[in-house]
Amino acid sequence: MVRINPSILAADFVNMEHELGRIATADLVHVDVMDNHFVPNLTFGPQMVGRIQEVSAIPLDVHLMIDDPDRWAPGYAELGAHSVTFHAEAAADPVALARRLREIGARAGIALKPATDPDAYLGLLEEFDQVLVMTVEPGFGGQSFQPQTMPKLRRLRQAVNARGLDVWLQVDGGITEETIVTAAEAGADTFVAGSSVFRAQNPAAQISLLRDRAAEHEHPSRV
Repeated sequence: MVRINPSILAADFVNMEHELGRIATADLVHVDVMDNHFVPNLTFGPQMVGRIQEVSAIPLDVHLMIDDPDRWAPGYAELGAHSVTFHAEAAADPVALARRLREIGARAGIALKPATDPDAYLGLLEEFDQVLVMTVEPGFGGQSFQPQTMPKLRRLRQAVNARGLDVWLQVDGGITEETIVTAAEAGADTFVAGSSVFRAQNPAAQISLLRDRAAEHEHPSRV
């Protein structure tokens, strides 16, 4: 199944409820939480995410680009987020944190920056519901897709399939109607798209286009 999760990093923050309405046909809303420490940018905190949760008609896919997620991530699950993803590079105990998120009731995701080798996590895939392969350096929207991250994605797809796991493989960064084809062919099934959706005249039509493009080029193991 193909999932399109628009990133509200590209939305009009002053008119957030209206912006959420423009993407009502999406699968989830991708919410980027940045602390100006793990990444050089500052966005939302728990209060804002809680308010988005209250007004969003579709579930939240929270991506934590923060230090010390072991301490802070459970709070976002407690707010009601459908999915909470933390960075492997920032977590002291990824497995314990993922189990805690699941206990609270959220899907647990782990994110890998472009330079992070996935090998240390291939044997732990059962502990996660989602692996996010960053296709740009985290911190800012509007960056260009890095195709050199695709071998990592293919290795993850191979490992997930070999063990018959139901783990979503998500990509985030520079996703357009062209690059979504590359990512889908490499094994992604969940796609974060910010600028390409929110800057479109008709976001719903763009979401449909992205979904169709990904489905047409789905990894052979996903068909």
